[in-house]
Amino acid sequence: MKDLLIIGARGFGREIYNMATQCHGYNIDWSIKGFLDDKKDALDDYSDLPPIIGSVESYKVKPDNVFVCALGDVNQQYKYVKIIKDKGGLFISLIHPASIINQGTEYGEGFILFPYSIISCNVRIGNFVTVHPLSVLGHDVVLGDYCHLNTHSFLGGFVKAGDFTMIHAGTKIIPKIQIGNNTILGAASVVIKDVPDKCTVFGNPAKIIYTK
Repeated sequence: MKDLLIIGARGFGREIYNMATQCHGYNIDWSIKGFLDDKKDALDDYSDLPPIIGSVESYKVKPDNVFVCALGDVNQQYKYVKIIKDKGGLFISLIHPASIINQGTEYGEGFILFPYSIISCNVRIGNFVTVHPLSVLGHDVVLGDYCHLNTHSFLGGFVKAGDFTMIHAGTKIIPKIQIGNNTILGAASVVIKDVPDKCTVFGNPAKIIYTK
């Protein structure tokens, strides 16, 4: 049996811990060893959780280790995933049994799928993508690496989202929209036009409010 380590012991890390205990493979293929976080007291106010073992930077990867990344910031996620991968660490996916993945869908390394989400047919999902509860991905959606979809996200058929896309809660994207790399879609936005790289959009209909 492998030892699972969760990168990040803050709020999202606690969410991932609880979800992991409900996923296939728990205490069969892997057990949860603990968290990696540089804030040693992050869990002091919480009980019945595994310990913080150390920081990502200082941790020495062992042959029986597997990892999952519980960081909500996509750039920080990339940073700390890279540190572990450079040490030879392997990442698993967590797929909650109360979610639905339809025929012909493929996903990459480190995929996290929360409960009550529906992924339609022939969807392509990159590496280290997170989909929060009650989200819907229509047929033929394409998500790049390190996309993060918060709760109640809706992506219509043939939507394409580039790498490092952050989609905040309640955002709706009509079919066939193209979302660029390194973009942020503000909460409850309704996206009816293509979104270029490196910008933030917000509103109904969504408009560009910031460009990097």
